[in-house]
Amino acid sequence: MKPRLIDPQPSEATMQSTEPERVQKLIAQAGICSRRDAEKLIEAGKVRVNGKTIQLGTKAQLSDAIFVNNKPLPTANEEPVSLVLNKPKGVICSNNDPFSQQTVFDLLPSDLQKKRLFCAGRLDKDSEGLLILTNDGALAHQITHPSAQIIKKYRVTLNKDLKEKDIPKLLEGIEDEGEFLKADKIIPAPGQKEGDKRKLEVHLSHGKKREIRRLFEAHRYYVKKLNRIQIGSIFLKNIPKGGIKILGKKDIERLLSHKSS
Repeated sequence: MKPRLIDPQPSEATMQSTEPERVQKLIAQAGICSRRDAEKLIEAGKVRVNGKTIQLGTKAQLSDAIFVNNKPLPTANEEPVSLVLNKPKGVICSNNDPFSQQTVFDLLPSDLQKKRLFCAGRLDKDSEGLLILTNDGALAHQITHPSAQIIKKYRVTLNKDLKEKDIPKLLEGIEDEGEFLKADKIIPAPGQKEGDKRKLEVHLSHGKKREIRRLFEAHRYYVKKLNRIQIGSIFLKNIPKGGIKILGKKDIERLLSHKSS
């Protein structure tokens, strides 16, 4: 079954535009990263169009050969593929690593490695659990945009018991490096031993880089283990470490409509 968006018309109009656009905009629309991060990639010389390294401000069309970090930009005429992967600890969420570390894409079957997939939301190297991989930029944008409010749930193990007085502070949020970080809900992890306040379930409706780790570190806790167990209507259950599940049309529809915690 081929996965696709519920309502593809707006994204198709954008993705199939024949008017040249600034390359950073095309990269952001493809779901590779934010427009600001795309600008940084261009300034770092990591973006090529038709074989030439470009400067900030260059315009192009999706019919051009656009490469980001030596990977081709996904295009609208590709067959859409979306899947979830159970990321093991120690594997990075990168399409191309200069230090030859194992990436999540190395875990895919050979036929899927040929697809131009990217992560719709990442996990850091030391974290594990659910990841969504897709070649559908519009879908990735819908999943990761703050307005989507798709709840993501994490099992978190701290280095020490969480004090009750710190929970409201974590829910209220903090400013860190120019970003606002907060948890939507913090509850004891199901199945933990009575009195163990180190193991938690944390809910986020957004996802900034290393948000949970940074949030707890700001209150003098260290996250020893972090496992994403749910993204909207998609659960980690029954997906082995390094295993995948292809998302069908119904899976994507449920995901995009699932916003409750």
